[in-house]
Amino acid sequence: MQTRELATHLAKAARHFPWLGPVTVDGLMGLVRAELGHEDALDRFLPYGEHRARALGPCMILHIISGNTPHAGVQSLIRGLLLGAYNWCKIPSEGLPEIAEFCEQLPFELARRVIVSNELRGDWLHQADAVIVFGRDETVEHFRKRVRADQRFIPHAHRLSFGVVFDDPEFASVADAALSASLFNQQGCLSPHVYYVEPKIAREYAERLAKAMEEFEQANPRGPVTLGEQTDIAALRKDFAFRASMHCEPGEAPALWESPGSTAWTVLYDPEPQFMASCLNRVVYVKPLPDNLPLAVRRVYKHLSTVGIHPATPENAEKVGLTGVSRICPIGRMQYPPLTWHHDARPVLLPLIHWVDYEAV
Repeated sequence: MQTRELATHLAKAARHFPWLGPVTVDGLMGLVRAELGHEDALDRFLPYGEHRARALGPCMILHIISGNTPHAGVQSLIRGLLLGAYNWCKIPSEGLPEIAEFCEQLPFELARRVIVSNELRGDWLHQADAVIVFGRDETVEHFRKRVRADQRFIPHAHRLSFGVVFDDPEFASVADAALSASLFNQQGCLSPHVYYVEPKIAREYAERLAKAMEEFEQANPRGPVTLGEQTDIAALRKDFAFRASMHCEPGEAPALWESPGSTAWTVLYDPEPQFMASCLNRVVYVKPLPDNLPLAVRRVYKHLSTVGIHPATPENAEKVGLTGVSRICPIGRMQYPPLTWHHDARPVLLPLIHWVDYEAV
């Protein structure tokens, strides 16, 4: 198949999965143009300097997909199929039905290019031309040590995200903030752990966010969590409530809002500026925006992914551009990156490409 035909089938299949965000033919072809220079780069030789060149995708790609980010796994599979590759998908032992469901929407010629298994089959790692890994830092390092020098290795390790509200007197961003902190049970790398809010409205913002989290929960229940995850949330709530009760320093005291009778959502107002990683499952911090934001997030800057901002102006983007993040977007779009985004600050097609040059007589 030519690239545009592949893009047509992939976009058609993606329509059944709104959580992927917009996946269109034009979007996929735009990705090819942005990274490879021309939408026909994978289909034929094109002028390149004083000669011609064409791009070849890998024959075999091994995707190691984590259980908490099915959308990232499906996006990676879409990119592999767009390059014309065969794809082996190692999913968690507990399964990842979204991968199989996506493949069911593909025509046979594309579906047969995907094999899914919850076990890493014996020769997959050895035969793969490229290995793409999603997971914890330890998982990434495990596979980094096992790949050969001639294999392409694309790691996607643990990442953290946050939001910044520079100005919002009408609290217009609160519903979007609840959405971004609640989707995918806050498990993905694009899920915000902290919202930094203009100090004058920070505490009220936290209170309004709690109401919005409750409304989102009523319409979109969080779903089951493990006993250990519930214990972590309960322990955090208890410790934070104790800290709030013991507050004796100048300034606002910490405050806690929580879902009644459950661990479904938690909002923690914390005056301390340092970035705090959430225990996830819809637990989010709200902190007053400090004068020196890069310093507040400095200890985690190597792990930062996305910052959602409000208002999403170029001026505000400049203010957060030096924090270490690789993506800046409106708060409500945190979970929906465009197809052309640089995942973890890298191109997503180009590192997989083998270029062939042709010099005419």
